[in-house]
Amino acid sequence: MPPSTHSNAGAGLLFLREEEIRLAQDMLFFAYRDFTRAADEVLDGLELGRAHHRALHFIGRMPGMNVSDLLAILGITKQSLSRVLTTLVEEGYVTQSPGRADRRQRLLSLTPKGVALERRLFERQRDVLLRAYREAGGPAVEGFRRVLKALTDEAGRAQLAGMEAAAREPRARSA
Repeated sequence: MPPSTHSNAGAGLLFLREEEIRLAQDMLFFAYRDFTRAADEVLDGLELGRAHHRALHFIGRMPGMNVSDLLAILGITKQSLSRVLTTLVEEGYVTQSPGRADRRQRLLSLTPKGVALERRLFERQRDVLLRAYREAGGPAVEGFRRVLKALTDEAGRAQLAGMEAAAREPRARSA
């Protein structure tokens, strides 16, 4: 077997070495820092934090969601979510309404002010992602999406599947 073929045989597995895994972890930490920085600058000026941003994001993605679903998505304590929602409601970003079938349920939606803030935060992070996606190219983006999905637990994957289906829905209706 030619040397180049032999050396390439195991090359596909080099990413499984511990040092490569540590490098991937380093990269995730740096990417997270830089990705969140774009939104943090806006949030800091409003005295809001990343938990507020995550809540705004998911309420915006799924208007009318109930508090229990948001709690499951965010994976934070009820007490923490209560603090976050109290601030968002008091500041006029989120509304709560009773459920249709179960009046004890609290359904969450963004107010126009909340929609504007969520859009502003999205646009900041969209620019970061667009730059990275353009630099990496289509095949790398698809591989990145597969890795992110593989890092996500089953409950998160189920949520993502629902979001992906909902994202395709308007296109299917307009076609």
